[in-house]
Amino acid sequence: MGMRRDARERAVQFLFQYDLNRPEKVDEALDQFWASQHAAALKADKGKARWGETVELPPPTTEEAAIRSFADPLIRGTVEHLAEIDARIVQHAKNWDLGRMAVVDRNVLRLAIYEMLYRDDIPPVVSINEAVDIAKRFSTDESGRFVNGILDKVKGELMRPGRIVKT
Repeated sequence: MGMRRDARERAVQFLFQYDLNRPEKVDEALDQFWASQHAAALKADKGKARWGETVELPPPTTEEAAIRSFADPLIRGTVEHLAEIDARIVQHAKNWDLGRMAVVDRNVLRLAIYEMLYRDDIPPVVSINEAVDIAKRFSTDESGRFVNGILDKVKGELMRPGRIVKT
């Protein structure tokens, strides 16, 4: 799995949290999220701390910093344009109320639609493929087809080619 996939998965995780429990300050919530991701990675690498032992966290690795530098703008952009993105989802998700969708699917869609609408450096087909794979991994068996169907409709409205990076 590549760095960008890791970053997108972390972005979906943050958006999931944001969706269920909106913080007052996104910046603080992001800092707390990244600190918890760093601590979890260290715990997996070094094991649990012993009782009463304080663990001093080293600075993030180069890979962790790269993941955050790719994911942060995706998260912030998705949150900033949430109303417009949700309107697109509702427009294309016939007979589906936004609140009835699986939370993972809804946030995978949000992230991919943000990329397709606002990130000219990412080809839309890449956003779709990544979203489908993430939905399959973190949601239900049917989620891949559901996500693909909606994102394909959004892609059809774009005023740019699906496979080319706009420069």
